[in-house]
Order: sequence, then structure tokens, then C-alpha cells
Amino acid sequence: MILRRFHDQQLAQMSYLIGCSTTREAIVVDPIRDAEMYVAAAEAAGLKITHVTETHIHADFVSGTRELVARTGAQMLLSGEGPPEWRYEFAATDGARFLRDADMFDVGRLRITARHTPGHTPEHLSFVVKDLATAEEPVAVLTGDFLFVSDVGRPDLLERAANEAGTKEASARQLFASLGRIRKLPDYLQIWPGHGAGSACGKALGDMPSSTVGYERMSNWALAERDVDAFVDRVLDGQPEPPAYFGVMKRINRDGPPVLGKRGDPPSPAPESLAELGLAGALVVDVRAPDRFARAHVPGTLNIPWGGSFTTLAGSLLPYDHDLYLLADNRADALGAARALRLIGLDRVAGIFNEDACIAWLDGGRALGRIRQFTPELLLEQVDANAVMLIDVRSKSEWNAGHHREAHHIPLGDLPRALATLPRDRPIAVYCQHGTRSAVASSLLSAAAIEAVNVPGGWVGIEAAQHKE
Repeated sequence: MILRRFHDQQLAQMSYLIGCSTTREAIVVDPIRDAEMYVAAAEAAGLKITHVTETHIHADFVSGTRELVARTGAQMLLSGEGPPEWRYEFAATDGARFLRDADMFDVGRLRITARHTPGHTPEHLSFVVKDLATAEEPVAVLTGDFLFVSDVGRPDLLERAANEAGTKEASARQLFASLGRIRKLPDYLQIWPGHGAGSACGKALGDMPSSTVGYERMSNWALAERDVDAFVDRVLDGQPEPPAYFGVMKRINRDGPPVLGKRGDPPSPAPESLAELGLAGALVVDVRAPDRFARAHVPGTLNIPWGGSFTTLAGSLLPYDHDLYLLADNRADALGAARALRLIGLDRVAGIFNEDACIAWLDGGRALGRIRQFTPELLLEQVDANAVMLIDVRSKSEWNAGHHREAHHIPLGDLPRALATLPRDRPIAVYCQHGTRSAVASSLLSAAAIEAVNVPGGWVGIEAAQHKE
């Protein structure tokens, strides 16, 4: 058997290319939209991709299954489990084969058995893999978003992201029952999960790329818990708010993601054209670091820093029906950001700029924008003097864990809708936990012609400063 694991840092997501070393056939499991990397990996290993499948209808990225099938002509295999409202709408048109619990299929000398493991989603499948060229016993189970290293998939997304009211407790009970199936598997069996640390599909995912049933039996709290009511309480307690775009992803992946095919890089318009775009109301996203944006930026642009949380922030704030332009330090960052946006269905990147656009803006006799930065100590002084309004843009759970007594709570995803209600009579200072989300929030305020102040030290710094008083 030949195995290639692909770990996308932006999504904290893992997909797999599994090939038969005898027949050179291969399957890809849970692909993202970047079809080229699977095709290139298969060619490098001397494999032909003959099958493509996914464990469930994903909520955190656009599935690459249709994209890869269109590229390779492989057989599409999709879950046939779950209620009618959460079935793959495009399956019949695309000639997909539906898989149900205990269904088996072969990829060369590899035998793969589908196991229905609902809970994270009602249609979720796991895949038990045998290498018949080596042994009759299975070698691994692909658990998707059902079972992770040290954790389990959250069962509340159908209710909280897809607005299926009243489903989270029932899903948690299904999840508990699905774990019972895992407990029956042999200890040596490897676990190949769909996500690692950093994913919003669970609370506390481990950072190891794989594990075994035996190790998880010893170390994973979910497998150790044998009381269903206690499990339900614990798995639902403290789940963070799902990113706002998760509901969009569920619908796109259920109804059928558009196939992009091979696309060239976005164009690079002349730097001076940014002025015309800005005056025309174009949406320009500046992906530079927050401190660089704060010192000098083109007014009206939105700062979403290129980094680990880029897709989560972009998916929560950017519209899906609008052309986007990116401004970055360099072309590599701009192209990386454009790729990340495509992974979550934001396909309308119409152009990319570098910092020459800022220079051209100045050369045109226009001023660059700036955003003041307050230390936690200065913020406390300004709040006591009633010189600023204070907004906390963290999640509800973070707010409940502690916040400044004078702060107004507006989670970052809700801020665009609240802009029209905010006062203009004094500056508005914003903070989050560590400073990244507040930098985005301050750029939103600034773009709406509100005098904004960012607190890079975040709640961590504010709380420490309060203790010194």
C-alpha cells in the first residue's frame, strides 16, 4: 500500500491518497479544491486516481471531490446515509455511487469498508482499509470528522451552523453510539483523522497526525466515557461558536460545488488603478501584518492578515457575491491568500496588488490611513476618562469567561451589521483575546469612517494591566 497524507495548514485539514502498489490504482479521501496537488502526487508515485470519496458533507471548506473527478474521470463515491434533507443533491447527475453501512469496494488489492458513524453529521461515514496483498486484517480506519486524536467531532454544527434546530443533543447521542463501534475494533488499527489541532470541528484536537484505536482508548476522553448522559453534557459544553461561513459551506457541499477547472493566477492591475477601484466601491482586502496596515493603508480597505486564521476570518466577513481585490507585501502572499479563499468558495478574486499601490495612492495626492494603537494601560486610562467607547469582539464563550466592565460585546462576525448603530462622537477602541481579530475590527470601523483604536495586547494584556492597578 502507498499512502500520502496532505495537511493543509489554513484549514487544519487532512486528506489522503491511498494507492495499491500492485495495480497502481489509487483513491483520494476528503480532497480539498486544490486538485493539482493530488494529481501531481499520484503521478510522482506512479499511481492512477480511480476513486474519490469523502467522509461527510463538510462545513469548513469546499469539497474537492467534484473538482478531482472532473480532472481524473475517477469514480465518485458518496454517503447514502442520513436524512433526505442532507443527501448529496448532485450525486445522481454526476454518476456517483452511494455507499451505505457495511458496503465494500476495492481499489486494486485494497479493500475498503464503509462504516456509518453519525454524530458529527447524520450521513458521516468512516472507512476501514485492508491491504489484501499483505494481510486479511485491516490496517487503518479513516475517521473523517467523527474521531480525532484526543477528541471527537462536535455534534452541534447541524443546529448551530445549518440552523437545524433541536438536533445537537440527538446528534451527541448518535456520536456516543458511533464510538461504541470504534471500541470494538482492534487496538493496533491506525486512526487517520480528517483534522488536526486548530480546526473548529472539535474542541481540543491533538496535534499528532495519526493515532491507533488502542492509544485513543487509553487517552481520548470520549472513548473513556461510558455514560451517555455524561458524554452528551461534556461534548456539548464549551463548544466555540462555529465560524459564520460554515452554514454556507454545508449548503455548497450538499448542493454541488462549482467545478473551477484549471485557472490562471489573478491579474495584477496597474498600481494606480487602485484609486479608481476604491472610488468605485471595490472591496479591497489588505493581507499585510496588522502593524504595517495600522501605520499606513489605503483608506477603505479591510485588513485580514495572511496567516493561520485567515480563512476563518475571511469566511466570516467577506461576501460571496462580490469581486475581491487583494493587497499584499509580495506576490507569493497574495497568491497564497487567493488560494485560501478558493478553498472556502470565495472565488471572485479579480486582481492582486502589492505595496506599490500604496505609493501610487500617495503620488496621486491622497493621504494614507492610520489606526492608533493603545497599550492596555493607556486604554484603561482612556476608558476611565470616558474618552473612548470600548468594544469586545471576541466570542460569547470568551466574553463569558471575563471582560472589561465598560465593554460592549459585539462579536467580530456581527460587527459589519452593527456599524450603522455605532456612535461617531468619540473614538471606538476594540480588543479581542490577543490582537488579531481586533486589528480586523479596527479596519472595519476605519473603512466605515469611524475613528478606531486597536488594542494589540488584547484581553490578556488588559487583564494583566488591571491586576497591576
